[in-house]
Amino acid sequence: MNKPDIKLNPHPKMRYEITMTVEGAPGPFEKIEGHVDYHVSNPNSVPLTPFSGATVEPQADAPLTFEHVGGNVYKAFFYADRFLDEDYFGHGVCRWSLVGVTGNLIHEPITFSPSIFKDDVFSGRAVTRWFANDSYEDGSMRRIDIGASSAKEYKKPDDVFSVTLQTVEKVP
Repeated sequence: MNKPDIKLNPHPKMRYEITMTVEGAPGPFEKIEGHVDYHVSNPNSVPLTPFSGATVEPQADAPLTFEHVGGNVYKAFFYADRFLDEDYFGHGVCRWSLVGVTGNLIHEPITFSPSIFKDDVFSGRAVTRWFANDSYEDGSMRRIDIGASSAKEYKKPDDVFSVTLQTVEKVP
């Protein structure tokens, strides 16, 4: 399967602001960034791969630049309709869909990586991920820590910090 020349939507309308709030981190982060993930949501518009006979829906991501807006709060903007729905393979229009948004809080060699997925993005529901302070303090190896959905999932639930992600649609 040839990789298509994925086009940006020239007139995106679904603009969202994401707010990332960090509570109780045991120290600073050297870098805070993120990315937005997308995929083609209708597999019938994609040809079968020659060897496996399966369809592999195209995926793409876009970098996200968080700005520190004060205290422990960071904000960024993204478009849920970033990519152009088009017939990329001659099998009908590929419909691009948001998968989710990820923040990356980097404290070398660890990347704390909370995510919020499509349903929560579109509903405006806040998502909180919890991280162990021990993970922040253990710089013995490079790793990605996606956290847990509750502080109670840790051996020391009182020795954690949280990252909350929430989106709101902002009409351009």
